[in-house]
Amino acid sequence: MISPSSDHPLLIGQSSAIHEIRRMAARLATGAAKVLITGESGVGKDVVARYVHVRSVRASQPFIAVNCAGLTETLLEAELFGHVKGSFTGAFRDKPGRIQAAHRGTLFLDEVGEMSLRMQALLLRFLENGEIQPVGSDGAPSRVDVRVIAATNRDLTALAGQGRFREDLIYRLNVVHMAIPPLRERREDIAPLTTHILENCGRTLQLTPAAERALEVYHWPGNVRELQNTIEKLIWTAPADVCDVADLSPAVRKGAGLPPMIAPAAERRRQTANHLYDGLVANQYTFWGHVHPLFLRRDITRHDIRTLVRLGLAATRGNSRALLTLFGIPQAEYKKFLNFLAAHDCTIDGRSFRDRLVADAASATPPAAVESSCA
Repeated sequence: MISPSSDHPLLIGQSSAIHEIRRMAARLATGAAKVLITGESGVGKDVVARYVHVRSVRASQPFIAVNCAGLTETLLEAELFGHVKGSFTGAFRDKPGRIQAAHRGTLFLDEVGEMSLRMQALLLRFLENGEIQPVGSDGAPSRVDVRVIAATNRDLTALAGQGRFREDLIYRLNVVHMAIPPLRERREDIAPLTTHILENCGRTLQLTPAAERALEVYHWPGNVRELQNTIEKLIWTAPADVCDVADLSPAVRKGAGLPPMIAPAAERRRQTANHLYDGLVANQYTFWGHVHPLFLRRDITRHDIRTLVRLGLAATRGNSRALLTLFGIPQAEYKKFLNFLAAHDCTIDGRSFRDRLVADAASATPPAAVESSCA
């Protein structure tokens, strides 16, 4: 999901989620219902809003976007509703608001969850009757024809429960709800997005299969925006026209479970296994969500899996069931985990770690204590 041009926004991807968003956007374009778009930062909520607008009957009219989080309450009120000369310090002339500028077009309210309660009341009034009155004006309100599309990365219902967002405003904004999943939940979109960015970069640049797999494994906390920035950085910094894993940023390499630098084979295996183990222990990764896909794609080997299990058994003192908690595996999947290890010859006998613990304890027992126990 990316928009190289505000006039031609594109929804790129092949996941079922993107297909559903395209279908819903096409239906919404035929009417004027208010839309609430939710999703994490960087998923492309603004692109979806523009996508709906340019396919609607209002496409020839303005698309006006307002970032509600970027302005103070006073400035946001003046920005939306306009103001008259002298209404506040710095108001040297009459200025129409963004709502009026969007007449017969679409008003996109980004980060609407950041509005103050007072601004929410003013917005609710406009949504109810379509009337606006500039700040400082004593004249009669004017009426405008505007389609409102709002977006937020906040849980408005939770905010309403905390008294920080008006419940009646939610009902006004949320006539149709479009939820955009994060990129990590639609990994099949990563490859087409990457291809699109590369095709429009003005440079012949290719990724090796290993680099492509690393991009697909990475969890992308910044979503599509982070992916776009990552590829654009490659475009400017890659020394050759073919980019390998070593050319990826440290954050992507680390998040994909890859070593931070090129090293000899034995050292690289040790780095990879230890990095994955650290991520599992810190609850940043899970075995089935991160380690298993890497193994299936042959980015890690049976040696890496065995090393992971050894590290875990050393921490759990040979208790293989305790590995479930350590590796983020549900308790009900214990047999599945053991079967996986057995099928790939990665089973490690935990008794050796328990025997080592007993031996270490015995060697640490003071002589006097041994004599006393034998008395």
